[in-house]
Amino acid sequence: MAARLIDGKAIAAEIRGDVAARVAALAGTGVTPGLAVVLVGEDPASQVYVRMKTRACEEAGIVARDITPPADISQAELLGIVDELNADSSVHGILVQLPLPGHLDETEVTERIDPSKDVDGFHPVNQGRMAQGDRDAFRPATPAGVQELIKRTGVDTSGAHVVIVGRSNIVGMPMSSILLQKEEGANATVTVAHSRTKDLAAVTRLAEILIVAVGRPEMIRGDMVREGAVVIDVGVNRVEDASSERGYRLVGDVAFDEAAERASWITPVPGGVGPMTIAMLLQNTVTAAERVGSALEPTAV
Repeated sequence: MAARLIDGKAIAAEIRGDVAARVAALAGTGVTPGLAVVLVGEDPASQVYVRMKTRACEEAGIVARDITPPADISQAELLGIVDELNADSSVHGILVQLPLPGHLDETEVTERIDPSKDVDGFHPVNQGRMAQGDRDAFRPATPAGVQELIKRTGVDTSGAHVVIVGRSNIVGMPMSSILLQKEEGANATVTVAHSRTKDLAAVTRLAEILIVAVGRPEMIRGDMVREGAVVIDVGVNRVEDASSERGYRLVGDVAFDEAAERASWITPVPGGVGPMTIAMLLQNTVTAAERVGSALEPTAV
């Protein structure tokens, strides 16, 4: 079986087009969506990602504000920045780029963000409300993007056995909560596997939908994929490649060529899940702005 590609770029472009239309509609209420991205230090990978977010915001009509404190900023100073953004009515979404330098407490910083501006969906209030089935809670961008990829590909998740490899708070755990919900694109039977799972291959071969987010290059081999499975590869890893002009190439957590021989659908790396993360972040930001715009609308007398 030759798997069909799930084109994350094309699906993300559809979502970003919808976001741009919603931003234009908001102009009538006097609200322009604003996203503040806080990048501590000069991590090259984070800098590239932030630039991509900023460019995507500009294309959609969202005002992007990049805040770049030095790597040695104190916890109190960083919390002060978050407090200022919480109080700024022109900022509808706040994103603190992770990981932070080791001397900073990521949990405290995340919990300091106003949940109504937590467009990254990492605040425990949003995480808890999401787990309880509240559709108004902001969902983390990457898991939400994975769900959209599956839905827009036309794959039926209802009753399907989904195996998620990886249990991080950024992807694996929220992904399991989303797919267990009683809603379109969910209602699945979910198994979460991880580094301590015994006979991982036997577990992954049970998956009708296999979602992998472990950060290990090509960890999932072809013989670990069920015939006809849908494979969603969240991983992006840089591996040395002397034949490449750059000296490296990007690969996922799944051995693509091997898995593609057995899967029915598969995401490429790059061009699969990555574009969806930014698209869902923009969607969360415009939703936050719409809620403000709705609150500003005069009530009928």
